[in-house]
Amino acid sequence: MYYLETEQSFDSAHFLKGYDGKCKNIHGHRWRVVIEIESPTLQKEGQSQGMIVDFTRLKQDLKEETDYFDHSLIMETGSLKPNTLVALKEEGFLLVEVNFRPTAEEFSRYFYERMSQRGYDVKSAKVYETPVNCASYGEDSHGRL
Repeated sequence: MYYLETEQSFDSAHFLKGYDGKCKNIHGHRWRVVIEIESPTLQKEGQSQGMIVDFTRLKQDLKEETDYFDHSLIMETGSLKPNTLVALKEEGFLLVEVNFRPTAEEFSRYFYERMSQRGYDVKSAKVYETPVNCASYGEDSHGRL
């Protein structure tokens, strides 16, 4: 089996509604996303001969996914009062609503799924919330967690 790994980073803020601790407040992170893909074979011809995929393409695809969140306030849908949401939008803030609690664990699954949808055979997705704390997500070859 062959493996490739690449990473991208983005800066954003988030908060965890209903959390009993500091993370209930809006705070920021430099999120680091590491994707590992796999393949039992390499391409046989053309420019990408001897590769799973060209690193340039893999890096660009992950960058597009992470750039979506860069310098935004990420929030779970329904986690702010409607008036607060309207006020933030009127101020022109970049808000990204997600349908999950914005934790490192949930983001690792999110990036796994997004890169899989782009056609990659993703082995794992890791999301670092800090330089030393990360969550990862992967599935076995039978699609089980």
